[in-house]
Amino acid sequence: MTPPVEAPRRGLSVICRAVRDDAERALHLEIRRRVFVGEQHFFEGTDRDAHDDDPATVHVLGLCGDVAAGAVRLYPLDEPGLWKGDRLAVLPSFRNHGVGGPLVRFAVRTAAEAEGRVMIAHIQPAYLSFFEHLGWHRLGEPVSFVGRPHQMMAIDLPVALRRI
Repeated sequence: MTPPVEAPRRGLSVICRAVRDDAERALHLEIRRRVFVGEQHFFEGTDRDAHDDDPATVHVLGLCGDVAAGAVRLYPLDEPGLWKGDRLAVLPSFRNHGVGGPLVRFAVRTAAEAEGRVMIAHIQPAYLSFFEHLGWHRLGEPVSFVGRPHQMMAIDLPVALRRI
């Protein structure tokens, strides 16, 4: 399984799962590097941080067929029941193939099944309506996150789990 170098075939189903081994973890990190370092220039060199080394962090791949097309990670915060989702990345050639929604729903379901109450995320302004469509709501005013405007959003995990 590798990140694609050409456009995917239409009609492939999207499967999301937690990474299973070091090779899949490397794919997850490479997708993030391509999007957040290479394309969006949010970071220089790497977007990795301490959460990537924390055993409580769940690294997720979104697969189209057997091709790694997207990634997201999630982890519990210090407040019991509070989770954070971040680093949602879909490779450009898969952005019109419905990969983002399944990745977000997988993260929400995973946190809810781990007895989470609420998941929060910093969302880029261009993706606010996408997250609202998935049941998320805005918290407060936009803030600067990694030097760019983002909106803090949240979702009630038990409620979301009943809808998924």
